[in-house]
Amino acid sequence: MTKYLVFRLYGPMASWGDVAVGTYRPTFDHPSKSAVMGLLAAAIGIRRDEDPKLRALAKSYNFAVRVDASGTMLRDYHTSQVPSSGSGRNKKYFATRKDELAASQKDMNTILSTRDYYCDAVYTVCLWVKSDEVPYSLEILEQKLKEPEFVLYLGRKSCPLAMPIDAKVVSGANIQEAFGMINSDNLLDGLQKDDSMRLYWEGTPDAGVSLMHTITRRDDPLSRKRWQFADRQEHFAVVQPGERDN
Repeated sequence: MTKYLVFRLYGPMASWGDVAVGTYRPTFDHPSKSAVMGLLAAAIGIRRDEDPKLRALAKSYNFAVRVDASGTMLRDYHTSQVPSSGSGRNKKYFATRKDELAASQKDMNTILSTRDYYCDAVYTVCLWVKSDEVPYSLEILEQKLKEPEFVLYLGRKSCPLAMPIDAKVVSGANIQEAFGMINSDNLLDGLQKDDSMRLYWEGTPDAGVSLMHTITRRDDPLSRKRWQFADRQEHFAVVQPGERDN
C-alpha cells in the first residue's frame, strides 16, 4: 500500500498557464505541476525567491490530477498599467498603488493582453513521495494546506479558492483507489459535471486505470527566478462513471 495526499481545487475562475507568445496568455485545461507545487509552497510559507526550497519541493513528490468538471472557458481582454520604476539613483518607490499611479500619469506604460480562464472547474489532486527523504511528510503538507501561511489561489492571484481544500492522507494500492477515498461535496452538485473524468499523472504507468497515451509537458519547475521549466512525462486515461469510486 502507498500513502497519498489527496485534495480538491475549486474556484469561480482558474488559469493554469501554457506556452505564451506576445500578448496572448492561454491556459492549459488542467493544473500544471508548477502551479500545484507553487500552491504547496504558499501553504508551507516558502517565498518566491527561495529557489533551492522550491526545487526540492518539486523534486520530492509525484503528481496526479483528475478533472471532475471541465468548466467553461472565459477569455478576458486585459488592460494593465505599469509605470516605470526607474533605476539606480533614479529608482522610484511607492507606498501604495494609488501613489504610484498619481506620480506617473504621463508614464503609464499601458499593456494590452488577452487572458484565458476556466470557470467553475473542479479538480482533485493527488501527491505521493518519490523517496524516503523528503523535506515535508504528507501529513505536514495536509496540515499546511488546511492552515496555509500565504493565500492560496488557482494559478493567478485573481483566482482564489471558493471551497475548503479538504486535504486528506489516505492509503491505497494505486492512484485510482486513492481518488476513490475522497467523498464528493454536495455543495458542488449544481455544477455541470463531465460524463467521464480525465486523469493525468506522472511516475508509474500503473494507476489502476487503462493508460491511453503519454505526452511530454514542460511544467516541472527548475527556477522561479529565471522562469525555467523542465520536461516531464504525463500519462492520460479516461475514468468512466463506474470506475470513479472503485
